[in-house]
Amino acid sequence: MTILDRFPPTRQAALERVSAVRPGDYERSRNAIDGAVTGLSPYITHGLINLPEVLAGVTAKHLLDVQHKFVFELGWREYFRHVWAFRGEEIFESLREGLLPQTSYSAQLPDDIRQADTGVPVIDMAVRTLYATGYLHNHARMWLASYVVHIRKVDWRVAADWLYGHLLDGDLASNHLSWQWVAGTGSSKPYLFNADNVVRYAPADWHSPGSVIDQSYEALDRLARQPTRKSRTDHYAPTQEAHAEPSLFAELPFDLGWTLPDAAAVAGREVWLVHPWNLGNLPTYLSANTLVVGIFVTDFHRAWPWSERRWRFVGSRMAELAALRWQGDAAALGAALQGAAQVRSVDEPHLAPWLSSLAVCEAAVELFPRVTRRYDSFSQWWTRTSRGFAKASDLLAAHQAPAW
Repeated sequence: MTILDRFPPTRQAALERVSAVRPGDYERSRNAIDGAVTGLSPYITHGLINLPEVLAGVTAKHLLDVQHKFVFELGWREYFRHVWAFRGEEIFESLREGLLPQTSYSAQLPDDIRQADTGVPVIDMAVRTLYATGYLHNHARMWLASYVVHIRKVDWRVAADWLYGHLLDGDLASNHLSWQWVAGTGSSKPYLFNADNVVRYAPADWHSPGSVIDQSYEALDRLARQPTRKSRTDHYAPTQEAHAEPSLFAELPFDLGWTLPDAAAVAGREVWLVHPWNLGNLPTYLSANTLVVGIFVTDFHRAWPWSERRWRFVGSRMAELAALRWQGDAAALGAALQGAAQVRSVDEPHLAPWLSSLAVCEAAVELFPRVTRRYDSFSQWWTRTSRGFAKASDLLAAHQAPAW
């Protein structure tokens, strides 16, 4: 089974996943590696479906309180975007002091971690799963991050950048702020786990008895506060269990049918820009003669390369929406679009340095009320944004969610 078989890059696949959500099962088992998670994150990240549509689809079959765990978890995604909106580039730096001075952490990710060859089964299984699927259960992401930062003493930013590149659902706000939460630079305390926790939530081949994590939480906390790096990098030699790290690419594969920006193609036309984060249905108000153009801004992708599977997921869906797909830097895209009668799109923080110069952008759809002040903890933000709503349907009605 290929990754596109597991995550077909279609809106219909996203809708089917929404229809299959069982909130009770999700609430009971979501922390387990084989639990009833939704698998919706790649579709949400790339805009094939938005949060109001997800909640509308689930509440069409299930009555939910606003405080239900499923709604709560949707809130986390929007909260991370809230922090990004206020903090901007600061999310790529430690928001507060961690357990140790910055100099105590390595600026390189050890090869044995990259090659899933640490000898700690839970970590090696997580990395192998990531490479094989482009997807990783949230609990496994937390275990991996905790081991990398607190046991191996790797700078959280270095590791967060690495993980982002291999994720099909990678979102810079969710990914980097989650790493900060684990590292203790974005929360009041670090996240630690031990072998007993893995036994409780993971299959047997993930269990790690006798390994460095097979200790009490008190011992692991002491280890996290020791500046000595636990590393095999000095004399690391791959074992038969080592896995090569897949390559990352800054450009869309040629066989997905992109061209360079072409001013003649859009001259005098009304243009709607589709980018990798707004791959849902096209707006119904577009006129019949609007030209839909897909864009890949290489300024972004040179800084944040993707796996081939992610390029194919995004490229395949974009081909359904836009017959014309351009790949180029912002300067070349801007020059080509200059002669268009009008250019519009949807705002997106991943493209914030460039998109507003290319198009007039409408705001992305949000589920929770937008707040005008910054909240530095999720609990504060959640209290503010969920206030006054008893049922999830009340939240949807307040924001005029689309009909399901």
